[in-house]
Amino acid sequence: MSLRIEPLTPAHAEEALAIYRAGIDEGNATFETEAPTWETFDAGRLTEHRFAALGPDGKLLGWVAASRVSDRSAYAGVVEHSVYVHPGARGRGVARALLDVLIASTEAAGIWTIQCGIFPENTASLALHQRAGFRGVGTRVRIGRHRGVWRDVVLLERRSPRID
Repeated sequence: MSLRIEPLTPAHAEEALAIYRAGIDEGNATFETEAPTWETFDAGRLTEHRFAALGPDGKLLGWVAASRVSDRSAYAGVVEHSVYVHPGARGRGVARALLDVLIASTEAAGIWTIQCGIFPENTASLALHQRAGFRGVGTRVRIGRHRGVWRDVVLLERRSPRID
């Protein structure tokens, strides 16, 4: 598949939020039940660590974005990320390409940990992250209710190999 990866910008807002809504609707991607406005989405993600994957026709196929986990200086090198792919583009390497670009950007910026939480039922995302060098660090059991059901979340992280 021919992909072009570029920074995720307001020009991608409508398509990015539509892909996010699709993940929400499927029920195994996030605790969220509604997509935010672009302004809220934009404010919560680091501009230098968010990317869009575009197909040959220029359509957005997926996105990845990282957020700070804390404002405390001890956690300055730790980010949490999300990656979403259009349902029609899954299984074609889009998410892996996005993760690879995110890893490169965070490595260049001195980020030492990328973390995420994934529902255990989302086996495709768990496998993808393991192939990209993430490791499971635990499960948060019944951490939150989603659509009236208690859900677990598997915590994963990727530590930079540059860390001593």
